[in-house]
Amino acid sequence: MTATPPLKGIISYPVTPFDAVTGEVDLAALRKLTGDLVAAGSHAVAPLGSTGESAYLTEKEWDAVCESVLATVAGRVPTLVGVSHWSTEGTIRRARVAASHGATAIMVLPQAYWKLTEAELVRHYDAVARATDLPMMLYNNPGTSGVDLQPETVVALARQIPNLTMVKESSGEVSRFRAIRELSDGQLSVYNGSNPIALDAFRAGAAGWCTAAPCLVPQQVLELHTAVSLGQHDRADALLQQLLPFLRFIVHHGLPRAVKAGLNIQNRPAGPPRPPLLPLPEEETRQLRTMLTRLQAAG
Repeated sequence: MTATPPLKGIISYPVTPFDAVTGEVDLAALRKLTGDLVAAGSHAVAPLGSTGESAYLTEKEWDAVCESVLATVAGRVPTLVGVSHWSTEGTIRRARVAASHGATAIMVLPQAYWKLTEAELVRHYDAVARATDLPMMLYNNPGTSGVDLQPETVVALARQIPNLTMVKESSGEVSRFRAIRELSDGQLSVYNGSNPIALDAFRAGAAGWCTAAPCLVPQQVLELHTAVSLGQHDRADALLQQLLPFLRFIVHHGLPRAVKAGLNIQNRPAGPPRPPLLPLPEEETRQLRTMLTRLQAAG
């Protein structure tokens, strides 16, 4: 029997806005962006992932972002909070904060300076899982974490940790969506975190698409999901072809840089990314402006 996932569809990832002058977290801009994502029709909102620059926030800032997003969403759609931290203790603390503010689920990346053994991974995820009663999503992102958890490892972890019920797979390998579902006998819901393979992932059984793209082009992203859900394959293919240059661009240039540049283009400023990240250079910003203009005209 296949488990019913607590999250599905388009799971939108807000950036964390910073004040352009002081560099502090801009909670007013964050609330506005979060509200926009809900109003646009996002099926869930997911703060504090790599898009949200969570690695560059102090614990006080992290708490404020978590509280602001969840208060703004106010239960209108499910929420998925990224609680990853270098230490198990820090991850547990964040998980409890997310739970206290009403998160639907938590997401945990194996964020490690030292490569973790399987026994260490089990201990880490088990300790975080025990800290709350929330369903947990394991986040596999080799590009940012330096750790690539194969389907067999993911399923073995989930068998030992009952509330590890979801996997966000960002390796870009489509075959993993089916492999995880089959190896877990349908008990693990799989989510795509690699923008360019969105359509292939849905067709391979992904329950949702975790993406920052709705910050800039929510209509097209939601229309693509609707088309694939209704079996309108030609329309889904056409929509993806329109989106692909943009999706590849924001991934290639780094989501915080690219999305913040795009928000600025749309007169919805979210400030610069936080050092050591630099803002998107002028030439790339011009390219992004052209892409957004074309997508707006096509929409």
